[in-house]
Amino acid sequence: MVGASLALALQGCARQAGWTIRLVEAHPPERGAWQPSYDARSTALSHGTRQLYARLGVWETLAQRVEPIKSIHVSDRGHPGSARIDAQREGVPALGYVVENAWLGEVLLGALDHTVVHWLAPARVVAARPGPGGYLLEIDAEGQPSELNTDLLIIADGGRSSLLNQLGIHRKVAPYHQVAVIANLSSAAGHNNVAYERFTDSGPLALLPLSEGRSALVWTLPEEQAADIAMLPDAAFLARLQDAFGYRLGELTRVGERHCYPLSLIEAEEQVRTSLVVLGNAAHSLHPIAGQGFNLSLRDTLALADTLTEAWEDGCSPTELKVLLGYLERQRLDQALTVGFSDRLTRLFSNRQPLLALGRNLGLLGLDILPPAKRVFARQAMGL
Repeated sequence: MVGASLALALQGCARQAGWTIRLVEAHPPERGAWQPSYDARSTALSHGTRQLYARLGVWETLAQRVEPIKSIHVSDRGHPGSARIDAQREGVPALGYVVENAWLGEVLLGALDHTVVHWLAPARVVAARPGPGGYLLEIDAEGQPSELNTDLLIIADGGRSSLLNQLGIHRKVAPYHQVAVIANLSSAAGHNNVAYERFTDSGPLALLPLSEGRSALVWTLPEEQAADIAMLPDAAFLARLQDAFGYRLGELTRVGERHCYPLSLIEAEEQVRTSLVVLGNAAHSLHPIAGQGFNLSLRDTLALADTLTEAWEDGCSPTELKVLLGYLERQRLDQALTVGFSDRLTRLFSNRQPLLALGRNLGLLGLDILPPAKRVFARQAMGL
């Protein structure tokens, strides 16, 4: 999603500059093949991300199959503190949106200009090494090897990037000792376009509104509990979840396939080199607690596209280190604030010490009665 978004943001400049953009993708979406699925994975898009996709000309199409988040309810299980953020009070049509990844992929693919953006798919880069004027890539396309020279290599292959290991780009890893259990579910009362963030003894629990009345679950559990809970029969799993979440959605009636993801804060110690940029989860993988990861990556993506376009307009090579360092400087504060917001929120609400619990709940109560504080929190959550 990050790579295709960058290609979309760059294709206008590519037409003028004579660039060719190649997307190497192991699992590409097929245009016209999207079908709604009860077990589909989804992503939370902030209001700021809506604005960015509107700028790229795809929001109108994307919006056909997104579910708006009209309000966010934050609470701490077993304590009175809670806060509610409302889109109408913030003066926006929605605080964010939830989209199925397959639909987002299909929309991005359909918007690409294939005269300048060429897909190599299904394929993967098995090796990359610096060469004169850029990088030499070894490509494996379903068992067919080939080589490709590139002036500028964008690595956006996820939080477990094998290319970063090859290139000696180290990553700082801070384990949360938690696992996210991901699933879709249905409930008797439906979601009413409310996103719930519930902090429990075992970790944060989020339920986000999906189309057709479904909700997307992100349940953070200790490492030693997650697999056992995820593998429970449906009825037993729903009972455990109901106990942790409560009845704000009424009775939980159905749950789909569960997936488990170990959670760590991972940050690449280098995001740019001459002719090289690290982007997306390869650059920074965040806890899903506040839905910030993809939205930060998209802001990085648009900032990089702007930097490369401006460099070309100024007659500079987009592969120069000073140009790419300019991109990083452009995004340094946004990255620091967003990573810090996500990490501190995770550690604060995963700690059950009584004094911290008291402080948290006073904070939630204060947030709910102090409009300026709530507005700052809301703007951070909306990616603004």
